[in-house]
Amino acid sequence: MSLAPVDPLRYPIGRPQLPTTPLTPAERAGYLQQLADLPAQLTATARQVGGERLQLPYRPGGWTGRQVIHHVADAHLNLYSRFRLALTEDNPTVRPFDEQAWAELPDVAATPITVSLALLESLHSRWVILLQHLTEEQWQRTFYHPRYDTTTTLDQALVQYTWHGRHHLAHVASLAA
Repeated sequence: MSLAPVDPLRYPIGRPQLPTTPLTPAERAGYLQQLADLPAQLTATARQVGGERLQLPYRPGGWTGRQVIHHVADAHLNLYSRFRLALTEDNPTVRPFDEQAWAELPDVAATPITVSLALLESLHSRWVILLQHLTEEQWQRTFYHPRYDTTTTLDQALVQYTWHGRHHLAHVASLAA
């Protein structure tokens, strides 16, 4: 069975490839650096694109650049919480959220993107500090996602969530063209 081709407008960096074995410390360090770098990269890209172009969708039927930036902040708040839950509970069930509905809430249109960019800067600083202090055993702790019926290790979540940031960074960057 082959997968459908990846739509480059929807998935400009492809789909995430999650590890099936634990990451090495060197691999983790690379992902942690990506997590640490994302807020500054997203801020620089938003400046390059400019406010007017951020009001445009990155693809037909897609979110605007503004919505994407606010989505990354919303999503990463949730993702950070999932790590903390997995570290303090045994295989907790995480709560899904309706990303589309969140992207349409009135604060997305009313809040300057600089607020979400500053939130991401602080959040990622705290998140990376937490992750830098995990033991090998803690990286193998898990959470359960009921929407996808999957159990995910923190190693896998790190890969998936760094992909998430780079994925949306590419969406915003596409508006500069």
